[in-house]
Order: sequence, then C-alpha cells, then structure tokens
Amino acid sequence: MSSSPPSSGDLDRTDSVSPRFNVPTARAIVDCAVYVQGRRLPGRYTHESALAEVRARGEGFVWVGLHDPDPEQMADIAATFALHPLAVEDAVTGRQRPKLDRYDDTLVLVMRTVAYVEHELHTVSEIVVTGEMLVFAAPDFLVAVRHGEHSGLAGLRRELEADPVRLALGPAAVLHGIADFVVDSYLDVAQSVGDDIDQMEEAVFSPGRPMAIEPIYQLKREVVEMRRAVVPLGVPLQTLAKPDAPLSKEIRRYFRDVADHHTVVAERIHDFDETLSALVSAALGKVAVQQNTDMRKISAMVAIAAVPTMIAGIYGMNFDHMPELRQVWGYPLVLAIMVTICTGLVVAFRRNHWL
Repeated sequence: MSSSPPSSGDLDRTDSVSPRFNVPTARAIVDCAVYVQGRRLPGRYTHESALAEVRARGEGFVWVGLHDPDPEQMADIAATFALHPLAVEDAVTGRQRPKLDRYDDTLVLVMRTVAYVEHELHTVSEIVVTGEMLVFAAPDFLVAVRHGEHSGLAGLRRELEADPVRLALGPAAVLHGIADFVVDSYLDVAQSVGDDIDQMEEAVFSPGRPMAIEPIYQLKREVVEMRRAVVPLGVPLQTLAKPDAPLSKEIRRYFRDVADHHTVVAERIHDFDETLSALVSAALGKVAVQQNTDMRKISAMVAIAAVPTMIAGIYGMNFDHMPELRQVWGYPLVLAIMVTICTGLVVAFRRNHWL
C-alpha cells in the first residue's frame, strides 16, 4: 500500500507540531527526494518522511544531499537511516583518506574532491583546493555528505533525473554518478595544472627569461596534495568494479569505466611530479649558470681595475729616485700605458665572453 507525498500545507503543520523537523538538520540538507522507477515523486519531503514513503511503497529509494553537517545534524540523519557510528564519525570529522567500507547492506565510499583556483602563473598562491564527499548507499536510500564549497551535486542530480532508465537502477546508479562526477573533476583539474606546468617549462627553458623557483616549488606542493587526494581512490573503485562487488553487473561495468579514468588521472599526476622535479633541477641549473656568468663579469672588472691601481700604487710611493719621475712626458706615458693595458684586457675578456 502506498501513500501520497505530503503537501506543502501538511509540511507547515508538521513544522509547527514536530520539534524534530525544527532541529538544524533541515539547514544542512541541500535536497531530499524520493525516486520510484527512476522518476522523482512530486512534493516536499523531510529525510524521515521520505524514508517512510519508500518503505511504505516497498519500492524506490531516497536521495539525501547534505553539506557540512555538524555532529547533531549528522546524528539525526544517522538515527533515521540506521547508519553505523564509525561511518558517521568519519562523516562529521572529515579529512578522511579515500576508502570503501561496508556495514551490512550499506556501502560507505569516501572520496576527496579537488578544484582548481585561477591564479597568476609567476605568483605563489593556492592552486588546488580539496574537499570531501562521503556517500552512504543502501538498497532503499543514498545519503551524500559533502564538505567544502565546491563540487556541488545539483547538476548531477538534474542529469540523472533526466535519465530515468539509469536512475531506475537504484542508489548504486547514483553512487556511480557521484564517483564519475568526482573523477571527471580530477580530469579537469589535471588539465589545468598541466597547462600551468607547460607554461613554467617554457619559462624555464626560454633563454634570457627570468624564472623564480618559488612558484615551481608551490606547484609541486599542490601536486603532492592532489596526489594524496586522488591516488588512494583507485583501490575502492577497482573493488567496486570486481565481480564479487555487491552491485549489479551493469553498475560494475560503469565503475570499470570510472576506474579507467581514475588511472589516467593518477598517471598524469605521477608525470606532473616527475616533470616538476626536473624543472626544479633545470631552474637551479639556470640560476647556477647565471651566477657563474655574473662572477666572471665581476672577476673581469676586478682584473681591469687592478692594473691602474697597481701602477698608481707604485708611483705613489714618493721615492726620490724613480724612473721617469722628473720627465715631462712621464705622466702622460704612464696614463697611456694604463689605458693600453686596460683596453687589451677588455678586448681579451670580450673575446672569451667574460664581458
């Protein structure tokens, strides 16, 4: 026996008499809907009334989206959906390593999200920001908990709602959609970071173009952070694609495709790390070459300045008996010798590219 969804008036009456609906949980819920045969049922639902609707019908599932819930809000959700306390603790604390857990018939997939921050190439700034997505998937509900200001799922929800055949596969299809959405964002961020690395590479190997090392170190640090967020997700995705995964054959095929895309991103991140290490070495080598060039110029200038200094020092000793000391042509002769020797040194240094 099925029941009709509550009307807005019913919800208003519920708000006035049910203290539970007035708890802050509603503020953490981005969207809550019931899906039957791949189609969203009309009407507004709380997370409690949505689950009651599904279980009264005996078909369909609930999809609840949460953003940065606090412990009290998450405890309310956990009580409604009977979530395991350990998984709930992970959802509240955040900053978890990507992993896949199973509690009875509930799968818990933890993913790290990444986003690219537009910036000036030669400035030291934050380039990649990370967040977290934790998904509880059971036969009759899916709860997605998001931490961070990026990677919203509103667009994904609209996309899945436009494809009832796919959504009719149940919460597993939504789980795949979220994983695919997160991995696709990895691809986009990797493309932007790759463009930054290409520009840095061009700057480092362009002759006569100064390049600070600090932005390279900064980008390398951001790539390390991205690697920590992205690479560990490979094992959970491979697990969900295995034949013994608690998913339908069709969904496992979808997860194999996501795992392949993730492998591409992981390989690109590994290449980024190696390229940046090479760029650091090349930039340091470029700095060393420039320093050697500067030292040669300084040495050449010192050598040129030493000649007149030496001659002037000798004739400044004020001895009475010195050659050419009382000759009329003595002073211009000494100046001419200084100019000749210094000019010869300048020509010699220029031929050897010291000046």
